[in-house]
Amino acid sequence: MNSLAALRRHTAIVADTAEFLQLPRLQPRDATTNPSLVLRAARQPEYAHLLLERDIRDAAQADVDAAMDRLLVRFGCEILAHIPGRVSTEVDARLSHDTAATVARARRLVAQYAAQG
Repeated sequence: MNSLAALRRHTAIVADTAEFLQLPRLQPRDATTNPSLVLRAARQPEYAHLLLERDIRDAAQADVDAAMDRLLVRFGCEILAHIPGRVSTEVDARLSHDTAATVARARRLVAQYAAQG
């Protein structure tokens, strides 16, 4: 039995990644991701096509933060397609000392997830 299988016997596995193509191998129940993980994944050839999606490109022309939010949600939706549980998407760490901005950004992400179904 490998370490991951042994761990799975005692707890739920939660992946901390944006690399959704790795999830079938790991078989986590839930996942968490954040802007730095999404940007790192988006630089890889197998994920770069997400940067070319029209809504993300259009948002980037007008508002970089809005484009990043759309990219976070896009990766989050891909992650959800590979896991049975939930995905936790962290907001930009630069907002960590501004509670109102953090809550506003989180609500914006939740609304975008809701719009995606």
